[in-house]
Amino acid sequence: MTAVILAPNGRDNQAARFWLIAVAAVFVIQIVALYLMGRVPFCECGFTRLFDSAVNSAENSQHLSDWYSPSHIIHGFLFYLVGFVTLRKQSLWAKLLLAMVIEVGWELIENSPLIIERYRTATMAVTYQGDSILNSAMDTVFMVAGFLFAARAPVWATVVIALLLEVLVGWIIRDNLTLNVVMLLWPIEAVKAWQSAL
Repeated sequence: MTAVILAPNGRDNQAARFWLIAVAAVFVIQIVALYLMGRVPFCECGFTRLFDSAVNSAENSQHLSDWYSPSHIIHGFLFYLVGFVTLRKQSLWAKLLLAMVIEVGWELIENSPLIIERYRTATMAVTYQGDSILNSAMDTVFMVAGFLFAARAPVWATVVIALLLEVLVGWIIRDNLTLNVVMLLWPIEAVKAWQSAL
């Protein structure tokens, strides 16, 4: 079983171990960097929820999962595609390392004062405080889950699930990965008003 986990393609376990250690190292770097940036380890509310349904709240992005967790699963789908295109001849672990670097880079940028303030002014997230370290780390775990799913599932299943997640989350909270990116880069006042009316 260990051999299957370490080397899903049946190649040298030692090489797979190297990639696994590299992936774990990037994850540790994320946590340490967030701590050095002054992010709180856990929700300052004094407890941790498995799922927090509040969207426009100071507790948003503070717990184990929330309505933005599906976005990180979709990140995993997209980053698998990036790895498949750019590292076609490399192992699954090499592709995962690339996905980790992209995700962790985003998590650090997302939790910088500049982007936190951008979220507050340009999007519906007026009370956004940035992620707790726990929430940010779980965002990366959700990305890895999405990546591994995309690596094993048929392309059509990955596409269908991504679309369903986007539609479902968009319908429930009037936000999703697509709207989040659009509003962060090119804020549309009508969309912000629609989102804020929830």
